[in-house]
Amino acid sequence: MKVIEISRPGGPDVLTLAERDVPEPGAGEVRLRLAYAGVNRPDCLQRAGNYAPPPGASDLPGLEGAGIVEAVGPGVAWPKVGDKVCALFPGGAYAETAITAASHCLPVPEGLSLKQAACLPETYFTVWSNLFMRAGLKGGERLLVHGGSSGIGTTAIQLAHAFGARVFATAGSAEKCAACTRLGAERAINYREEDFVEVLAAEGGADVILDMVGGDYIPRNLKALAVEGRLVQIAFLQGPVAEVNFAPMMLKRQTITGSTLRPQSVAAKAVIAAELRTHAWPLLAAGRIGPVMDETFPLAEASAAHARMEGGDHIGKIVLEIGGEATAT
Repeated sequence: MKVIEISRPGGPDVLTLAERDVPEPGAGEVRLRLAYAGVNRPDCLQRAGNYAPPPGASDLPGLEGAGIVEAVGPGVAWPKVGDKVCALFPGGAYAETAITAASHCLPVPEGLSLKQAACLPETYFTVWSNLFMRAGLKGGERLLVHGGSSGIGTTAIQLAHAFGARVFATAGSAEKCAACTRLGAERAINYREEDFVEVLAAEGGADVILDMVGGDYIPRNLKALAVEGRLVQIAFLQGPVAEVNFAPMMLKRQTITGSTLRPQSVAAKAVIAAELRTHAWPLLAAGRIGPVMDETFPLAEASAAHARMEGGDHIGKIVLEIGGEATAT
């Protein structure tokens, strides 16, 4: 099978097309013939040598995709061979076929293409587990989403809005801010022109902040939080180190939490998948929420896809076409 390998740590040009043997699923696992794979920031971090795969995972990049179940291992009742699914992968989705736990598969929502479905798992698992399971976001609460036009951001805005939260988002251009408001943000803040701390303070503070920036955003986030507010950290584009005065946090009884998805156990990710199937998948099937699509690149042009992501101009999800929609026929 054709795969994309990381020839050495470095820039997008280190991604190379290669061939490997087709993997066999073990107990509780399935093999998908992939139609598309989503491109995510952790793929770029892995390529650069800054995000090693967890023990036992494929060394190939790729954390999500959609396609047809081609083989199942012992003990798998669902999905079955021939089913169209999208799935979260521990790695390896930049390939014609890949292995993942059966419990990390979800049906392709009614009305969505395989390309659209390939963009769901990584962002939906991340957003649902952090905003709703970890931070306990509720209807009526004020949510601030940083990077609102990213794959994570566009997903967070839609899900939070669908469940009744008041959503605020930051983005770096008028075009990106407009995309955020179209998706359900009541206020999009151009961080190049406005201070999100002042905007949220005027609203009474944020009950929850979803942040992937880090660095000097961390103390500013705490200032922007309301009493009993929760800061959820999921990445550190500006670094994981900051100087923080914890006294105001104590006075306002704030919570700082966060998580990374990939190292979590198979069982933990299966719980997230089950919650998504119950709470989010009906909204997708009803057309109330959906993936925001940016550009599609052939598998062999994975380096161009990474360059697109790191350029920062994209809005929504970048996709690799592997087998295409013909995979389903």
